[in-house]
Amino acid sequence: MPLQDVTVTIDIKNPSALIGLGTPLILVNKSGGSPYKEYRDLEAIKLAFGEQSEGYEIAKKVFDQGDTRPEKIAIATYDTTAVEPITAASVLEEYFYNDWYFVMLDAGTVEDYKAISDVVEGHGLKMAAHVVDSVEDLALLKVKDYDRTFVFQHSQIEEMPHAALIGRIGSLPVGSVTWKFKPLKSVTPQDLTPPKLSDIHLNGGMAYVRKAGIDQTSEGKLVSGEYIDVIHGKDWVKLNIEQQVQLLFASNPKIPYTDSGIAQIEGAVRTVLEVAGQNGIIAEDDSGKYLYTITSQGRNESPATDRAERRYSGLYFDFELAGAIHEAKIKGEIIV
Repeated sequence: MPLQDVTVTIDIKNPSALIGLGTPLILVNKSGGSPYKEYRDLEAIKLAFGEQSEGYEIAKKVFDQGDTRPEKIAIATYDTTAVEPITAASVLEEYFYNDWYFVMLDAGTVEDYKAISDVVEGHGLKMAAHVVDSVEDLALLKVKDYDRTFVFQHSQIEEMPHAALIGRIGSLPVGSVTWKFKPLKSVTPQDLTPPKLSDIHLNGGMAYVRKAGIDQTSEGKLVSGEYIDVIHGKDWVKLNIEQQVQLLFASNPKIPYTDSGIAQIEGAVRTVLEVAGQNGIIAEDDSGKYLYTITSQGRNESPATDRAERRYSGLYFDFELAGAIHEAKIKGEIIV
C-alpha cells in the first residue's frame, strides 16, 4: 500500500487539478528485464523495445486513437526466459501503486490473463483489459466473474481493440463517457449475428460491430456484468477523497479534533463530490442539485478511544449514480 492516513471505502448498492485515472500500463516480456518507466512518445518505446515487439504495437494502438489518447504510457517488464523466471503477475504486484490505472499484458494464454486479473481483483483497485479470439476463452474468464476486468472477443486479436478503447476514452474525465458505442481507429468490426453477439455478452465479453452504419463497441461492461464507468467512477471518488483529505492534513498546522476541524474534512469531501457531479458520475435532480448526502458525527459523538488515538471515523457519504442510457424503446402511431 502507498503511505497514507486516509482510507475511503465505498460500497455500491443497486440500484443506487484532481487525480485522473487514464494511464495504461503494458507488461512486456523482455530478456534481462528493466525497471518500470513512463513514456510520452512512441519513438522512445521503439528504441527501448523495437518496432516489432508486441509491447510497441499495443502502445502504438493506444497513441493512434487521436486527441483523446493518454499523455503517457507506463511499461514494466517481466522475463520468462530467466533462470528464475520473473512473472508478469509478480511485476504487476511490485508496481501496483505506481501512477497507472489500466493494465494490459503484451501476450499470453487465458491462464496468464487470469493471473493478471487476480492481482487487480485482490487489490480492489484499477482495471485489467484483455482480448481473446473465441467465446470458449471468454467463458474461462467468466468463471471468475471479474469485477475489474473487461475482455474483447475479436477474431483478429492483433488489432488489439482493448488497447484502442483505452486509448480512445480512458483518459477522458471519469464519468463523462460510457464505454459503449465508441468508434475505434484501426479495428475491424466483426460481422456477428444477434445470437453470436448475445453469446459474447452472456460470457462477459465485448465486441466491435457495426450498427446503423457506424463501427462501435457493442457494450461497456466488465466480466461480472457491472458497467466499466461505474467502477471507474467509484475509484475516482475514492482516490480523490483520499488525496484531498490527505492534502488538508499536510497543508495545515493541524486539524483540531473539534466540530470545526471535522467540518474541514467534510468540506474536502464535499468538494470532490461536487466535481464528481460536474463530471457526470453523480446524478442531479430537476433543480440541478447533485444527489449526494454527507453525514458526520461531532466531536462529542466520537468514541473517546478514537479521540485518544487521533482517529476520526464518523463521516459517511452516499450518492446516486448518473449512469447512462444504453438502449431506447420508442413507440409511435400513425393517425389517419
